[in-house]
Order: sequence, then structure tokens, then C-alpha cells
Amino acid sequence: MTKLGFIGLGVMGTPMAAHLAAAGHEVSGYDVHAAALAKLEAAGGRAATSVADAVAEADVVITMLPNHPQVEEVVLGAGGVLETAKPGTLLADMSTIRPETSVEIANRAAAKEIRVLDAPVSGGQAGAEQAALSIMAGGEAADFAAALPVFEVVGKTIVHVGPHGAGQVVKAANQLVVGGIYGLVAEAIVLLEASGVDAGTGLDVLAGGLAGSRILELKRKSMVERSFQPGFRIDLHHKDMGIALAAARQAGVALPLTGLVAQLVAAGRAMGYGSLDHSALLKVVEDLSGHTKAEA
Repeated sequence: MTKLGFIGLGVMGTPMAAHLAAAGHEVSGYDVHAAALAKLEAAGGRAATSVADAVAEADVVITMLPNHPQVEEVVLGAGGVLETAKPGTLLADMSTIRPETSVEIANRAAAKEIRVLDAPVSGGQAGAEQAALSIMAGGEAADFAAALPVFEVVGKTIVHVGPHGAGQVVKAANQLVVGGIYGLVAEAIVLLEASGVDAGTGLDVLAGGLAGSRILELKRKSMVERSFQPGFRIDLHHKDMGIALAAARQAGVALPLTGLVAQLVAAGRAMGYGSLDHSALLKVVEDLSGHTKAEA
């Protein structure tokens, strides 16, 4: 059994922390929302009163937060992880943030003898609930090996992808691919329906051929039905596309399709769809084409 401090009990963090508690780990969690703390207690964890309370005695600390400002506040701020965690603690930041923030945290943590991994995840709310996340970890190989028993409780595909910051770069690549596929599936649906072809039947065929993808497997039915309850919100994907474009600029490469997808995601946010699932890129393409259908 490992003592775990878990910071950030949102739609992803809550089921992840629950799985860790169910696996026998001693989980102390903290979130700014009381309802999230109640869910953790119901799952067998302990509701901490602060970040410091959650991490002071922890062997492993996991942060699962919306963006780099929250991670910086929780890790680097007063009463944060670096100030209160004991030497030797392993910090796994499983948020999706800028690679440069992950590198900075690792450098500053080294002076405190705190080990760090950037370990963002893919799989959305469903992956978190099913303990089937993909985890891409950057950092030292020995630290990755130490974290692996914890990661195996919440993930299925778990890979050490390189040094500090590499996990965030791989996650940026993941998000640009996911966004691009959603955009193309949206265009396929609009084309099929505008041509008088049943979109559900058409996507069933596509899913069985070379165009098949995890997104077609999991999302084609809900997209055709215009059911956009969020598993991963457009607002968050908008943030992630910004990370991808910034990473491309830092690497000195051109990603023209990524730029277009980022604009579609930004358009969805501007159209008021930010709280919907990122599959709601279909609504953006429909609006552009003048073929809007009612949402389920």
C-alpha cells in the first residue's frame, strides 16, 4: 500500500482517485469543490483540508489539474507540493500543460530532492472511469519504474516517452490528431447527410475499413445522434491546441493542418459550444455548411 496525495478531483481525477483507493492505496485528496471531496470519501479515500494536508505524508503525489497556472500554484506556490512534500516524494503531474512548465517544475523539484514525472493521459472521462487511460510519461527511467504500479491501476497503455517535458509533447501530438479526426468525421457526416445517405450506415462502413479509428469506434453513434454530453470539453481541447501550436513554434516546425483544426476548435468555443464534448466540432462544420440539425 502506498500513501498517495491526489490534487484535482474533477471528471478525470475523481474516478482515478477512486480506483487507487479501491486498489488498497491510502489516498488523501484535495479539491476546491466540496462535492468532489465527498465523492472521494465515498470511494474510500480521505478528504484533505488543503494541498499541504494531502501531500505532507505522501510517498506519491498526483496532480490532475486544468492548466499550467493551477499546476504552478499547487506545486510551486506557498503551501504547495515542493514546500510541504518530504524529500524522496515522487510527484506525477498527470495534467495536460506546457512542456516548459513541466521542465521548470522538474528543475525546481530537484533542489528539494523531490522526483518528478510529467505523465499526461489520454482517454477522457470514459477512460478514467474504466481505468483504461493511456499514460505518456516524461522524466527519469527509474522514477517511471517506481510510479508504474500506481499508473497500472488507472491505465492500460503506459509508456516512458523520454526526458522531462516529453510526456507533454506526446500529449500535444495526441490532441492534434484527435482534433483532426473529429473534424474529418464531422465533415464526413455533413457530406453523407447532405447527399441523402444515412450517416450511421456510412460511418459503420468507414469504421470497418482503413478509415477506422478509435473515435469512429466510440463516438460515431453519439455524433450522428447529436449527443454531445462532455467527456472532454471543447474548452479544454482549445487549451490543448494552443499547447500544440506553441510546441510547434518552439520546435521550429510547421503544422498547417493543426493550425486549421485549432481554428475550428476556437470557432466552436466562440459559437458557445465550449462546454460540450469535443465531438461537437460537428456543430461547427454544420454551421459553416448551413446544415444544422437539432442536438439530442
